[in-house]
Amino acid sequence: MSQTQATTIPTVTLNNGVKIPQLGFGVFQVPEEDTQRIVEDALETGYRHIDTAAAYRNETGVGAAIAASGIAREEIFITTKLRNGEQGLVYEAFQNSRNALGLDYVDLYLIHWPVPSQGLFTKAWNAMENLYADGLAHAIGVSNFLEPHLDSLRAASGITPAVNQIEIHPTFQQRDLVDTSRSRGIAVEAYSPLGQGADLDAGPVKHLAAKHGVTPAQIVLAWHLHTGNIAIPKTSSPKRMRENFDAAAITLTAAELISINALEQGNRIGADPATAAFTQF
Repeated sequence: MSQTQATTIPTVTLNNGVKIPQLGFGVFQVPEEDTQRIVEDALETGYRHIDTAAAYRNETGVGAAIAASGIAREEIFITTKLRNGEQGLVYEAFQNSRNALGLDYVDLYLIHWPVPSQGLFTKAWNAMENLYADGLAHAIGVSNFLEPHLDSLRAASGITPAVNQIEIHPTFQQRDLVDTSRSRGIAVEAYSPLGQGADLDAGPVKHLAAKHGVTPAQIVLAWHLHTGNIAIPKTSSPKRMRENFDAAAITLTAAELISINALEQGNRIGADPATAAFTQF
């Protein structure tokens, strides 16, 4: 299947009217020295949504790729995130990220983890509201927020997060949190959307890949898109970048989607947001 040039990535309209490409490209664990080349490859493939974070230590490479691409800034959607250890220093942290990226604004700025033990995430959110009001971030949101954390924000703020970026893949779907987020007007974005590769060997995924003549990763990404998730797969391979991009052209039936839904096992890969307390330094 080679449809990259014909494939159109759908967009999701956030609760403030900003549009985000539903399929993006993540750079978690991409070494700084490789980031510019890999992001340039992603942009050449057709991706227009790049997800990074201060904690990934590769914002500079992302910015260099954007500058080298020649693509108009307004055509590229850039997400970055606030380090856990900087929840009390939002403005300074944001400026450091903006300078590293070489951008006048970011499209989406997220609190990376709630770290409830610090007791700072609502203060951080209030500071991010100012970045949003000043146009420095076109949308603000959260990552790894569970329902109690969302409740705390709702009690402390009049601005609802635009996005909740959480771990979602076929064996860990967080359906209750997804439903809660969406019921509040918060778009759901899936990180580790392929289960860091672990979910690609599931029987129904392999069966559907063979049936459609595509890769298991394409099937899982098509499942995300059909179920309304924004997804940000990561790969350093241009071939897999193209394959993942073309997942947007795959149509799955309701029965096929149900067969993937049935893979839920509660297999969390990352840390538990209820207790995670690392600083990311």
